[in-house]
Amino acid sequence: VGMNQFQIKEPPPQGLLRVDENVERVQSEQLKKLRTERDNAAATRTVDALRKAAAKPDENLLPLILDAVKAYATLGEISDAMRDVFGEHQETVKL
Repeated sequence: VGMNQFQIKEPPPQGLLRVDENVERVQSEQLKKLRTERDNAAATRTVDALRKAAAKPDENLLPLILDAVKAYATLGEISDAMRDVFGEHQETVKL
């Protein structure tokens, strides 16, 4: 129902978000610039400290995440450190 019969004529949706294709290029350039200008040793050190602390069951990770952010570690680097320890959620399908 609705595919072949009882179809309603309606206009296409208006006001959909359209992201400029240049956004990807600009973001990539900014990321490269950040990685060349930051203290890479400090960023690596803070992400490694986060990874080690995440392996401990009772460690508060928020201060370590903030330290990594202050050292200009990227969201991807922080997330990868967390994935290394906790893994990635896989949905269980039950039928």
